[in-house]
Amino acid sequence: MQPTLADIYAAARVIRGVADATPLVPSPYMTRQSGSEFLLKLENMQPIGAFKLRGAYNAVAGVQDAKGVTCCSTGNHGRGVAFAARERGMRAVICMSELVPQAKVDGIKALGAEVAIKGRSQDDALAESHRLVAEEGLVEISPFDDPLVIAGQGTIGLEILQSRPDVTTLLVPLSGGGLAAGVARAAKSINPGIRVVGITMDRGAAMYESIKAGYPVEVPEVASLADSLGGGIGMENKLSFPMCRDLLDEIVLVTEAEIYHAMQVLYYEDRIVAEGACVVGLAAVLNGKVTLDGPTATIVTGRNLDMPTFTRIMTGQDVQLGDVTVKGQTYAA
Repeated sequence: MQPTLADIYAAARVIRGVADATPLVPSPYMTRQSGSEFLLKLENMQPIGAFKLRGAYNAVAGVQDAKGVTCCSTGNHGRGVAFAARERGMRAVICMSELVPQAKVDGIKALGAEVAIKGRSQDDALAESHRLVAEEGLVEISPFDDPLVIAGQGTIGLEILQSRPDVTTLLVPLSGGGLAAGVARAAKSINPGIRVVGITMDRGAAMYESIKAGYPVEVPEVASLADSLGGGIGMENKLSFPMCRDLLDEIVLVTEAEIYHAMQVLYYEDRIVAEGACVVGLAAVLNGKVTLDGPTATIVTGRNLDMPTFTRIMTGQDVQLGDVTVKGQTYAA
């Protein structure tokens, strides 16, 4: 069953003191640029550097009498599962594709989890996670299609509206949909009139293409500055797909060049080091793809990025993403 507001409140109790109460701070620059008060929910301040700890911790806490846990991940969900499993003294095996940056692989290993690198896509990693469930008796923690995970991510929406009930728009990075589904469920349960916009990159946008088709579809997985938003939504998706379809007011796509510039904006104007996935909300607003009519919040989802690439962006150099070159841009406010 789809998680309810009551489930999100329950998740808030489970994660209390571990993964909650991240700052909600104003961005003066984005406020000036958009004409509306613009707020940043700093999930990059989580112990693992990403919001995924909320859902992972809530889900792992619900596992009983298992040999361990497993998941497929583009990086941050794996960190969350690894952190939560370590706290409970459980074995964790994180399955990832070859596209995941080495910095994220190393971060998961540092938390004591095993890492299995399989294939060139999230689907390949998911197949390995399924094998571990069938053959080794591990419990799989989906990064997005799990009611406890979605409820855990939904606590972000809960905290934003508890702090600022006057927010009129939420700009939510969109990948497999666990974050968007949970935040939208929490926000619209509290304020049915709030607008929730899912934002993702324009290449490999699995949830966008699935909602457009009316059912889950596979899309080619490609390298992106917003690598945390990569991967499929699963052909058997039962929760995050229908929730995003029904709860999101719209989905907006941004380009790699727009993400590049927005990463510079967040760093130079707000002094925040963050992944490309964090800035898609800023990118959409800065490029006129979303207009605002009141206080707005977006989620700075994580800081677990490849620092050499980040340095290239901040110094205005070209970045190579597979067969695509993102041309360097010297930052100017």
